[in-house]
Amino acid sequence: MLKAQIAVLVSGGGTNLQQLLDAEQDGRLTHGEIVLVISDHADAYALERAEKRHVTTAIVEKKECADQKEFEQRILALLAQKHIDLIVLAGFMTILSADFTNQWPRRIINVHPALIPSFCGKGYYGLKVHEAALDYGVKVTGATVHFVNEVPDGGEIIMQKAVDVLPGDTPEILQRRVMEQAEWILLPAATELVAKTMIEDKEKAND
Repeated sequence: MLKAQIAVLVSGGGTNLQQLLDAEQDGRLTHGEIVLVISDHADAYALERAEKRHVTTAIVEKKECADQKEFEQRILALLAQKHIDLIVLAGFMTILSADFTNQWPRRIINVHPALIPSFCGKGYYGLKVHEAALDYGVKVTGATVHFVNEVPDGGEIIMQKAVDVLPGDTPEILQRRVMEQAEWILLPAATELVAKTMIEDKEKAND
């Protein structure tokens, strides 16, 4: 069966990557195959998660590149080597330039820990998103998987899932609940949906 070749870009622990690897293993991700994991941090635990599943890993650190252009060119070279169809950003903390994203229209997806258009855009990442939600006093938050374009968190929404904010929540508690109840469910499902569409489009083009 033809499968979309997937690269996952990570920066840290890789809990969302683990959900993608597990989804591939247990048959929820059938139209895509994770063939490459790239981290912008050499010490990211996500790399170990990938290696345990015998997925090729690579490190591209911004501090070792002259500028954003060189950083992105190194990533693009790795993607080309593996004939990547789909890029999944799973806790990737570097914002990609318009030069990069324009080469991959509707072929990069990202998971964001809020219900876009709330608490999103430049500066909203990690715990900062949940701190903002609690400061604002919202009763419902959640996660969003969206296509990536040149605007941070500005691409078309693919899937969303709501999560209740509960009395006594701290940013850390809320972050964990959003991961467990939304991010970890949405990201594999959205990846499968996009990969399936890509494969169907390829098959139509070949008919």
